[in-house]
Formats: sequence, structure tokens, C-alpha cells
Amino acid sequence: MDNIHDALDKVIHDAELEKTKSPSKNLYQDQVISTQGVRHQIDPKLMRQRRIVSLQNHDAESEAFRMLRTKILKQLRDNNWNSFGITAPTQDAGKTTVAVNLAIAMAMDVNQTVLLVDLDLRHPKVHWYFGLDTESGLRDYFLSDKPLSEIMVDPGIDRLTILPGRGQAVGSSEILSGPLMKNLVNEINSRAQSRIVIFDLPPVLATDDVLSTIDCYDAILLVIEEGKNQPDEVEKTLKLLSGKNLLGTVLNKSKNPPEHQGY
Repeated sequence: MDNIHDALDKVIHDAELEKTKSPSKNLYQDQVISTQGVRHQIDPKLMRQRRIVSLQNHDAESEAFRMLRTKILKQLRDNNWNSFGITAPTQDAGKTTVAVNLAIAMAMDVNQTVLLVDLDLRHPKVHWYFGLDTESGLRDYFLSDKPLSEIMVDPGIDRLTILPGRGQAVGSSEILSGPLMKNLVNEINSRAQSRIVIFDLPPVLATDDVLSTIDCYDAILLVIEEGKNQPDEVEKTLKLLSGKNLLGTVLNKSKNPPEHQGY
């Protein structure tokens, strides 16, 4: 996790790089797990193919997320925080990939339980990374008054619970700025006050959804895509998030990983 100014300098330095190509179409979309039942069996191989690396025990990429986990947990505990959102300036920066990997890494801490909430109501994708064929999602909580107990998913990873999305919710900013969002946060907090809650948020510059929910979590982690997010996008994002506790930045899809990686 880089310092904000270091990350911004890196973006400026690489501003002329070609944009990173979007991930290819998923070839495994038919390999899903039914959400019927209590606990689901994850497919580590499938998740690895979808860039979820935190399940690996001896892997340089998984170690990077463990390092990120440790730094963030220290900040949360030092400030008595228990929730944060993960966002990016623009779409396809890899924020959900970071959110899922970080949630798994945090759940591997035996002293910590984690709830991962897919609050990207326009393009929910958390369930896809776990290979879950969700029948219900947050949209149903907001629009159909479905109880959270019928939406929450145990993905088969100890100490981790998922509150997935499903489909696209029209009028997401109005939903998220309304009383039901406050009810959601209150209900989540009442279930387990010591649990870490991670919100996977929409991109900051694509919609006002993040600004509509900014008071619902303690801090924000910003994901920046190297070679794609331009300096003006990063600066505008930081300006919009000014006044909010910023945990730091993650420089994603870097072409030059740290030299110590792979120790």
C-alpha cells in the first residue's frame, strides 16, 4: 500500500503508458455453485483463474495481500474503526479483485471475522469471484424487503461472510442515500460489532453512489490502476473524497512489482 503522494507520482510518471487491456471474457461462467444450503464449497482453482490469490499459502501475490491486511488492520485497531470501503477512480481498475482478496486475507487472521458487502448496485461482481450463483442480493433487500439472513452467504471460508449483489438496481444513488441504507448499516453493526465490514463500492467518478454512502463506513481504500488512471482522475477522486479517512492507495496491475516480492 503506497503513500497517496507516491501513488500519484507514479501515475503521473506513467501517464503515457498504454491502457491495460480489460480481462478477457470469463470462460468458466457455467461452473457455479448453487446457493441452496448452509455452507458452500469453494473451488480454489476456479478462484485462482479469476485472480483470487489470497487462498494460496506460499505465493508472492498472496503475501502482498497479507502485508496489506496487516497494515490496514493496524490502522483500524489504532483508530477504533471497524468498516471501510474500497473504490477506484474509474471502472475496471480491479477494486473488486482487491476487495475479495483482502477480505479472504483478513478472514485468515484467527482473531478476526469479516463481512464483505457488495455495494456496487449497478455492477455487482463479488459473487462471481467466488463462483456463486446467487438467487438473492442486496437489491432484494432494498427493493423487496428481503431479510438479510436470507441474503448472506457463507462461501466456505472460515470467519468470512458475504452479502452479495444480484442484477442491476435502477436508481442506485437514490436507494443508497435513503433510509434503507442506514437501516442496513445499523443491522450489520448490531449483528457483530467486532467484525470488520468491507464495502465494495462503485467507482468514484462514474456515479455519485460513493458520495451518497460516504458516512456509512469509517474509512476508504483507493485502488489506482497503473497505466490507465490519469493524474487528473486521481486528483479529482482525492478531492471528492477529501475529509474522509483514507487508509491509503493500492497501485494495481503494476508492471514493476516490488523487488522484495517473492522472498
